[in-house]
Amino acid sequence: MPTMSLAEPYTMNISIVRTPRVLRLGRRKIRVEQLGASLPFARKPSSLREMCATGEYRIYITETVQMTVAEFDDFADDLSRSRAWLAGKGGNAADGRLCVEVHAPGRPYLYVDPAGCDDARYVARLG
Repeated sequence: MPTMSLAEPYTMNISIVRTPRVLRLGRRKIRVEQLGASLPFARKPSSLREMCATGEYRIYITETVQMTVAEFDDFADDLSRSRAWLAGKGGNAADGRLCVEVHAPGRPYLYVDPAGCDDARYVARLG
């Protein structure tokens, strides 16, 4: 059995299931993907570095936004800035949050619930 020193870098891969679902919101039905893990959300974080998350919610992904590293870093450094692509999205659904998944190569996955606004009102981080 190989041994590893704590000083040596290593990687860990985690698989989380994403399950297609149809949620009924009043008279409306929407297609989402339910993330197989619940995550804590930060309320109105100013940046990714200053996130303080609490509670755990199911995550229902309504869309995924792929960014470049530069775009992601700009977004993560000022989460409270208005973003047209977030306007009118998100909200509570059943026992979770409707989220836009945001990702860039080498960066964590973010799950953003703008709660109908145009900023990152509630944010969860994976990775």
